[in-house]
Amino acid sequence: MSKIKVGVAGYGVIGQRLADGVALQEDMELVGVADVAPTLPVRALAEKGMPYKMFTAAPGAEAALTAAGIPVSGTFDDLLGEVDIMLDAAPGGIGAKNKEKYVAAGVKGVFQGGEAGSVADVFFHGYANYARGVGKDYLKLTSCNTTGLIRAVDALDKAVGIHKVAITIIRRIADPGDTHRGIVDSLMMEAIPNHQAVDLMEIMPHVDATGLLVHTPITHGHIITIVATPKKGITDDEAIDVFRAHPRVRSVRIADGFTTNTSLFNYARFLGKPRGDMYEIGLFEETVGHSGDDLMFAINIPQESVTIPETIDAVRAAIPMQEDQAEAVGLTNRYLGMA
Repeated sequence: MSKIKVGVAGYGVIGQRLADGVALQEDMELVGVADVAPTLPVRALAEKGMPYKMFTAAPGAEAALTAAGIPVSGTFDDLLGEVDIMLDAAPGGIGAKNKEKYVAAGVKGVFQGGEAGSVADVFFHGYANYARGVGKDYLKLTSCNTTGLIRAVDALDKAVGIHKVAITIIRRIADPGDTHRGIVDSLMMEAIPNHQAVDLMEIMPHVDATGLLVHTPITHGHIITIVATPKKGITDDEAIDVFRAHPRVRSVRIADGFTTNTSLFNYARFLGKPRGDMYEIGLFEETVGHSGDDLMFAINIPQESVTIPETIDAVRAAIPMQEDQAEAVGLTNRYLGMA
């Protein structure tokens, strides 16, 4: 079987990671990436010898890219003419405009969580509702927080069933490079329910969810605390075993030095992961406990890289490359190095 040809629109925080993730898939071919300006990630791509072809994402972009020494391989239309599916990591709102081009070119598309829900046929998660995405033309990922949250809740739901969850998100205010954003010496509250709880119910309608969100003046990772009401009894140790068995959950211990959100980011760097990326969410084992019948625990969300596996799952579903969920996520995990 020939490889599925994939393009990436937007070579920023998510786009560069999507490109790397697709390039690792042995049954996919990354045709190229598209952007509009010589941003730092684009300049770094050039300095690395252009391992990925660069296409212009908008008219007039070629002049700025060429002036900065970025080799250009063609226009956005040229890229669309070579691919089976586009992974859209453009800024929110731009994806909807790009979709018009995808439709005209007969190309499928996967959008990130920042795009409006109306852009897609299916709100998608590789583990929780893979079957809904099979054969669909346009899929949209959940946000980074929601993606990681659903992984954890879905793992427990498959093990013992989950009736409801209450979540608290301690949210980093911006990505490391977003110096134009941020809160200094403040914690900002949002009203309940946060969108992550609402989105979880869109993916998992049988789970009753609510939650609140606190913005914090940090950049490396979110922390989510979860109180889940299981349908069947589960001990702390049994819950930890469920998380340890999940390929996209890294179960860690505070006693071993994983005491902060940055502990996991630093550990990814110690492992030699590019940019300090970690695809797995982190589960802090010592936070697993009970309040009556309710199970409590806390997870870390690596916001820049956590949606990459589920986006690749979406390619497998949309084409479709695999109709069976277990086979699909198993291949994604293997090629991304998550045994």
